[in-house]
Amino acid sequence: MQNVIQSIKEKKGTLLDVRSEMEFETEHIPGAINIPLETIEASLSKIAEMPKPIVVYCLSGGRSGIASGLIKQSGLQEVYNGGGIHNLLNILNNN
Repeated sequence: MQNVIQSIKEKKGTLLDVRSEMEFETEHIPGAINIPLETIEASLSKIAEMPKPIVVYCLSGGRSGIASGLIKQSGLQEVYNGGGIHNLLNILNNN
């Protein structure tokens, strides 16, 4: 996971925020793309074109777990559950 975090810090991958648009507008990690969980399946072709690795996050890790699972089921590799926004921010800021 360390190399995945490094890729994200170097802006070589994609941060995918699967919270609602309202949650995203209130707070998000700079550079993240917002695709709410309920639209993930309809957005799989767009997600497939995103730079890898893709790190998916939400508020606590529940929605990102579901979303990363759906994305992996579609055949995409290099998709990781980044968990909750605050934990992921701590990881990005401290590594």
